[in-house]
Amino acid sequence: MYRISRHKTGLTIATAEMPHMASISLGIWVGVGGRYEPGELSGIAHYIEHLLFKGTRRRSAKQISQDIEGIGGYLNAFTSEECTCFYSKARHDRFAELLDVLADMFLNSTFDPAEVDKERSVIKEELSMYLDQPQHLVHELLNETLWPNQPLGRSLTGTVQTLDAMTRTDLVRFQRENYVASGTLFAAAGNLKHDQVIKAISRLARKFVQGKRPQFLPASNEQKEPRLRLFTKATEQTQMALGLRTCSRHDERRYALRLLSTLLGENMSSRLFQVVREEHGLAYSICSSLAYYDDVGALAVSAGLDTDKLPQALQLIGKELRTLARTAPSLAELRRARDYVIGQIDLGLENTENQMMWLGEQLLGYGKITPAAEVKQRLSEVKPKDIRAVARDFFRPERANLALVSPLKTEKGLAKLLRI
Repeated sequence: MYRISRHKTGLTIATAEMPHMASISLGIWVGVGGRYEPGELSGIAHYIEHLLFKGTRRRSAKQISQDIEGIGGYLNAFTSEECTCFYSKARHDRFAELLDVLADMFLNSTFDPAEVDKERSVIKEELSMYLDQPQHLVHELLNETLWPNQPLGRSLTGTVQTLDAMTRTDLVRFQRENYVASGTLFAAAGNLKHDQVIKAISRLARKFVQGKRPQFLPASNEQKEPRLRLFTKATEQTQMALGLRTCSRHDERRYALRLLSTLLGENMSSRLFQVVREEHGLAYSICSSLAYYDDVGALAVSAGLDTDKLPQALQLIGKELRTLARTAPSLAELRRARDYVIGQIDLGLENTENQMMWLGEQLLGYGKITPAAEVKQRLSEVKPKDIRAVARDFFRPERANLALVSPLKTEKGLAKLLRI
């Protein structure tokens, strides 16, 4: 199903042929994101992502949207810590139009000075919007606490100060130095033929900038004791995010950790949901999630709750973490978690957009495409003792970080709640 080709210019082209589908999804991925930025240019990758929608030598911003939406498609993009992706989806017979618009944006954006200034204001409004959302803000604060004084701990949107200081020259230089052919991937999934995709992209390949694929500095892990970050804000609830440093996406323990996170807090039958919400009624929602990077990773437990109930909730969360580190789950509980994860993989990959995302994430993250069947097989090999082992490895006080957005005015007495 998956085919990969490397063009002599350094471009990578990957496809997932899904002949039964009516659609096609196409993405241009570049292997650079927030952790590639120097501190004074924090937010520049995300800024460039915005500006590529603001006009090329051939199209205005309005025409970019019209040329995709006018054929029944849609266009979007995202910036993460380690990559940036511009993608679109439409009916399968519209591949040529999708490719033309995406490539035009990627190669020919003008960075018009007026648009640079206008988009600076737009991104500052986006930043303000996030700061007004305690559920978002608490995770920004958690990242700062997990990875202090380094790119992984900085906001992808940057700060008002870094945005104001950025010039058009900075933006153009960063794009030219980082958006290079050797770090660029075309990923396409749907009702298509690999050879036809190769032929179409090859016509554009020589236009991509040659250069060395950018590198980032490894993350620093010098934590020796629990860390806590309180942001005092007049809110009705306290938003909490408990983060535990784990392992990179290359670590073999990631399969057991994926299942551990699921049975801990990724669905309504998980332990935390049942204990914190169903049994004690302390929170409307509570969940766990994983973040994997090239060299590090983290598991986060987040919830919104009444401030007076924070101590009890943290005690219950700590108890569940300790239980997992002491006692292996039952075979039945592990099977339910595994079947849930496998089911989510299968359901997601029915979609051409998710197949395109799978291609991009696998190739940029691992340098190869691991078939979903292999991932499911590795998940099936995880045993209850493996869950306990990763819990013992990662559920430790010196790996624990707590971020709070709360009406609380002092951290006094909160540190003792980080006993896990």
